[in-house]
Amino acid sequence: MSIMGRISFSCLFPASWHFSLSSQVLPRLLIPSIRQLLFISLVVCLIGLLYLLLVAGKGHVSWITKENHFHRHLARVTDIDATDTTNPNLNYGLVVDCGSSGSRVFVYCWPRHNGNPHELLDIRQMRDQNRKPVVMKIKPGEMSSVWLKLLSQYYMVMHAFQHLVLPFIYPLRSNVCFPSGISELAKTPEKASDYIYPLLSFAAQHIPKHKHQETPLYVLCTAGMRILPENQQEALLEDLRTDIPVHFNFLFSDSHVEVISGKQEGVYAWIGINFVLGRFDHVHNDGEAVVEVHVPGGDQQEMLLRKRTTGVLDMGGVSTQIAYEVPKTEEIAKNLLAEFNLGCDVHRTEHVYRVYVSTFLGYGGNAARQRYEENLIRNTAARNRLLDQHIGETVESPLLDPCLPTDLQDEIGPPTQHLYLRGTGDFDQCRQILQPFLNRTNDTQTSLNGVYQPAIDYSNSQFYGFSEFYYCMEDVLRMGGDYNASKYAKAAKSYCATQWKILRERFESGLYASHADLHRLKYQCFKSAWMYEVLHTGFSFPTNYKNLKTALLVYDKEVQWTLGAILYRTRFLPLRDIQQESLKGAHSHWRHSFSFVNNHYLFLACFFIVLLSIILYLRRLRRIHRRTAQRCTPSSVPWLEEGLASPTILINL
Repeated sequence: MSIMGRISFSCLFPASWHFSLSSQVLPRLLIPSIRQLLFISLVVCLIGLLYLLLVAGKGHVSWITKENHFHRHLARVTDIDATDTTNPNLNYGLVVDCGSSGSRVFVYCWPRHNGNPHELLDIRQMRDQNRKPVVMKIKPGEMSSVWLKLLSQYYMVMHAFQHLVLPFIYPLRSNVCFPSGISELAKTPEKASDYIYPLLSFAAQHIPKHKHQETPLYVLCTAGMRILPENQQEALLEDLRTDIPVHFNFLFSDSHVEVISGKQEGVYAWIGINFVLGRFDHVHNDGEAVVEVHVPGGDQQEMLLRKRTTGVLDMGGVSTQIAYEVPKTEEIAKNLLAEFNLGCDVHRTEHVYRVYVSTFLGYGGNAARQRYEENLIRNTAARNRLLDQHIGETVESPLLDPCLPTDLQDEIGPPTQHLYLRGTGDFDQCRQILQPFLNRTNDTQTSLNGVYQPAIDYSNSQFYGFSEFYYCMEDVLRMGGDYNASKYAKAAKSYCATQWKILRERFESGLYASHADLHRLKYQCFKSAWMYEVLHTGFSFPTNYKNLKTALLVYDKEVQWTLGAILYRTRFLPLRDIQQESLKGAHSHWRHSFSFVNNHYLFLACFFIVLLSIILYLRRLRRIHRRTAQRCTPSSVPWLEEGLASPTILINL
């Protein structure tokens, strides 16, 4: 007696899709039919689409956003092509930096804003046809402003021949000397506009003439002007306010020329470096450091996760600056805090920052050396009078200076008070001698000159060091970049201990940076020790701190505080483009709002409608096939009488 096993499956499929399995036909029926394969594939595809929608949909939009930000950031990094001055959507801006050692004009440009209120203007430095940054500097030894003004007026008229005239003009610049800075014209303020004229004339030649009237011009004066009496400052500024609009058609008002404070300069430098590094793009990439901050001016409970910003250390010849972001809870040093909104909408808080900035006049590399030498002269003279000695008064009996390279002979002081020095090259002793010049107090939360300094989270922070922080490491020691305190101290100690004769031979052999000169070699030992003490004793950075980078260029570009200045001062310009975007046609807006990429709800509704339609269609097919099977199968009743299971339709595959 043979027994046949019968397995029956019942579901929503059409009756014609039902099948029974027996021991004889089971192997054959393990191979699915074409209709079964199609149905299973359809179900799998629908499930896959649902998964992508619910799980990866949001990520997909973020991928698009991240990709856009990446390309925008990459454009800033690799933008070394000549600026297309024929582009009608390109805007321009000028910043003149009137510093203590000279003045420079920087020409910036940016495309039309994309209309997204969360993004800033994409400002870049303009590049000429040779792909060089459009910048011009006036420094000592260049042609007199009167001569250059006359020539500038001539070749502005003969615009077509400028490229022929300039090569013959600029080699003559050394005939008559310029003052080193605009502050040296304090006694002749009427010459201020003549002094700055060549810079503006140079910039005017690079910007399309029809763009001049919409190109903002800012003349910002720094340290050299700050030390002048207010009446002398105002006389110089008034001459600029009066004469510049007469000769140039730039977008210029009285408020566009001013003496900025050290605090403003520090804020601009902080903005500039963080903008170039892309820290204001609030899209988080994998592996990028982020911080959770309380947004100043926002809800007390509001927290924002955004990219960690970078602190700035800058040591010039006269002053030293430090700037870094502090939390909303920092309230002690309000006079040293700058709270500002970089966004164009004052009601949005994602671009609100709270930055601690402190500038220390007299703590730059050259100013510190001057204070040090004055102290040597004063103390040596007092000691000689007290002990009836003559140390330092002749070359034969020089004063030993541990902050000069070994055996280097130098003489300092006015003619009536000459002091002869000979270097001993002792880096550690030099550091100890320099510590009192920091004027630190015993309070742990103070820095240079006893100024309050908010706590720094050294475990989750990053700083960039510019100017002397870079020169001290790179020009001679050739170790610029990532700062390592122990390696730096070892290299500086070795340099100081090297005899001056050997250092001269190395210099003449070209072993140092191309822009390193004898003045750098002469005072490298002093400046190395001063930088080390300012960083670790003055600003209290631990010697094991690993997140300080010293740099001259960031992404092959020189980052100046002027970039931060124009970014901040033009922050409201995108409002016009944003308003134009909002006034676009309603149809375009509807298409954007209800696109499948941006509206997940519409896509989800369509998915369920299609799925429901398939299910209803399958149920209808099942009923049709069931009725057909009942009419075509007369033996269905005996099956019921015998108590067997409901008949099934055998499918021959």
